[in-house]
Amino acid sequence: MAEQQVDAIVIGAGPGGYHAAIRLGQLGKRVLCVDRDEVGGVCLNWGCIPTKALLHVGEIVRQISRAGELGLKTSEVGIDRERVAKFKGDVVAANVGGVKTLFKANNVEFLYGEASFKSATQIALKKKDGGTDTLSAQNVVIATGSAPVDVKAWPRDGKTIMNSDDAVKLERIPQQLLVIGGGVIGLEFATVYARLGAKVLVIEALPQILTGTDLEIGKTLGRILKKQGIEIMLDTKVGKLEKDAKGVKATFNGEATNGKDETRTFDTVLVAVGRRPVTDGLNLQAAGLAVDEKGFIAVDQQMRTKVANVFAIGDVTGSPLLAHRAMKQGVIAAEVISGNRSAAFDPMAIPNCVYTDPEIATVGLSEEEAKAKGYEVRIGRFPLSASGRARTMNETEGLIKLVGDAKTDLLLGMHIVAPQAESLIGEGLIAIEMGATLEDIGLSIHPHPTLTEGIMDAAEAAHGKAIHIVNAKPKTPVAAK
Repeated sequence: MAEQQVDAIVIGAGPGGYHAAIRLGQLGKRVLCVDRDEVGGVCLNWGCIPTKALLHVGEIVRQISRAGELGLKTSEVGIDRERVAKFKGDVVAANVGGVKTLFKANNVEFLYGEASFKSATQIALKKKDGGTDTLSAQNVVIATGSAPVDVKAWPRDGKTIMNSDDAVKLERIPQQLLVIGGGVIGLEFATVYARLGAKVLVIEALPQILTGTDLEIGKTLGRILKKQGIEIMLDTKVGKLEKDAKGVKATFNGEATNGKDETRTFDTVLVAVGRRPVTDGLNLQAAGLAVDEKGFIAVDQQMRTKVANVFAIGDVTGSPLLAHRAMKQGVIAAEVISGNRSAAFDPMAIPNCVYTDPEIATVGLSEEEAKAKGYEVRIGRFPLSASGRARTMNETEGLIKLVGDAKTDLLLGMHIVAPQAESLIGEGLIAIEMGATLEDIGLSIHPHPTLTEGIMDAAEAAHGKAIHIVNAKPKTPVAAK
């Protein structure tokens, strides 16, 4: 049995883990990063990166299918599944290779294996060859992420009943696909497979898709996806899934079926009902730690657990389960370990993106959340149908919505359904972090013609000053300065 002594061990090489490890290396610490799978974790290998590659392919398919509207003559798009899968795989390999290069450049040693605590400063690493090493460190960072929730009543086989890890492999394109769950993962894969030729039904047990997102924004996306041919049933629950020679027979019941059982047969079912924190196998009790009732590890703003030298970051610390949140937490943990007492994770807001087509991007409070917190809200809306740039792109379905405080005019939230929403939302993030008002945004000169000027128009609309749409009279007039 070999033993190593280092300054820090990072358990998990996903976005949070590799950020923590690289920053520790930059700060001169001797660091080991361990993972039972590949560098990059779920995000680079099975989540963020490969799904966005597939979504990009789907976006191109939709653009080609609509090329006739622009006066272009094209033949019907053919899908070479194996080459699409290869493109996705090449993108993943390039990103994983990039992280490995950064590990080497910053003196981060990566080890494959199953890590578990022997104590708060000792880690047992079970290697792929069956051997075990003991690793000792002054500090340990838990960055083990999350995994898809499996439903016992619907046994997964990876082919006819899949989770998101299976779906991203793109081993086949079903003719009929049932997606159980109208959250981010379900809608993104619904978009991927619909673009590649599948007939898709999304069933969501709750009354809206993207629960927790601004209601108006969710409804806007829902209408657009339905027009694109994706069937969505809300307030409906799936009961039995029965496999037979034809595929999977699904029975469901709810608002969409008028309270009666409905049964359909699908080639494939994707179960996308959420994710769970991965802490099994860590032997947390040996380090003096435990998880809460939802399986998460409690941390403070410096990412410390209740054991001073053990840190936790990313999905294992609770919602929102987002890669960019984990990344920032990883940097904070590394800074604290290296002696920076002022380092803390205390964001004003964390943006969230849904890479459907068009995309959704949100930051800050929804209209419903703002009202629940007691704010008197001022809303500014700008439809993409009024955007000159959107018209030039032949992409006029969407909405930019700003939620402001009617008393102070501070921006509370920004919500966008539009192409490139994931990039546009950065303006809202900075505005909230800097304490900008709706008036500040409206007075700022935005480039023309762009989609981003729609944010300016939405801010102006909140005060009844928009040029490109007919203004509603504001409830609370704001005197000109």
